[in-house]
Amino acid sequence: MRAVEFQEYGGPEVLKVVETEVPEPGPGQVSVDVAYTGVNFADLKARSEGYRVPGLPFVPGLEVSGRVRAVGDGVEGLTVGQEVVALTEGGAYADVVVADATTAFPVPSGVDLRTAATLPTVLPTAYALVHSVGRLQPGETLLVQGAAGGVGTVVGQLARAAGAGAVYGVVSSAPKAAYAREHGYDEVFVGAFQEPVREATGGRGVDLALDPVGGETLRASLASLAVFGRLVSFGNASSAAPWSVGQPELYPLGISVAGFSILTLAKTAPDRLRALSERAFATAVDGTVSLPVTAEFTLEEAAEAHRLMGARTSTGKLLIRL
Repeated sequence: MRAVEFQEYGGPEVLKVVETEVPEPGPGQVSVDVAYTGVNFADLKARSEGYRVPGLPFVPGLEVSGRVRAVGDGVEGLTVGQEVVALTEGGAYADVVVADATTAFPVPSGVDLRTAATLPTVLPTAYALVHSVGRLQPGETLLVQGAAGGVGTVVGQLARAAGAGAVYGVVSSAPKAAYAREHGYDEVFVGAFQEPVREATGGRGVDLALDPVGGETLRASLASLAVFGRLVSFGNASSAAPWSVGQPELYPLGISVAGFSILTLAKTAPDRLRALSERAFATAVDGTVSLPVTAEFTLEEAAEAHRLMGARTSTGKLLIRL
């Protein structure tokens, strides 16, 4: 079978198509004939700096849609030929991938495999940020970094459906701002946002801030909170060094800081992830949210997908079609 791997860290050019053996599922696992693979920023961080890479060579890719090829011992509820979506620990840039059965889900009724490939990472992450971790309440205000990306696109729609008082986004360009406004955002800031947020909220700040960037952007998001505001960190796209928040920052306004990683939750609390994912997928089925596929690539074009996402000009969801 075909797979895209890298044997060294570097730019998109290190991604190479190779022929390799078809993987077999172990106990508690399934193998999936891949129809579509989602492209995520975590794939770029894996390729460039070894994020979640246990060793080289490595095949990136964290989510797929497709059909069950084989079922390992002890797996119940999934059958050969069944259409599924799955989270993986890597390996999804390939014709066949192995996934834990706990992170493989039947494709929701009425959803095609192309649309299904947009679900596994983005929808549960966005749902958790708005509801499970962020606990957004009707009338509250929300600030979202990366508002035109996959997670940002869904968060804007979920927040609007949850009755948010105002939804503010931050993007890197005017075209992205226009896109975000079409997906639930009231106002979108390009680049610097701390002062504009204060102005837009009459000096109050926001009730909830969601940050996948880290570093100075995370600090500015923290400084944009209102009294009793909450900040949720769900990534470190900037690759900035970790830093700590303590009593001096939290006490004056009674603010709080939380974190979320869907890949970590898959390991630590798979049952909670399944329940979260089912609720999240339902919002796509009932039309509450949609996530546009804005570009599609062949397996041989994986490097081009990485170049597009790495240029920070893409919006919505990028897919690789197998």
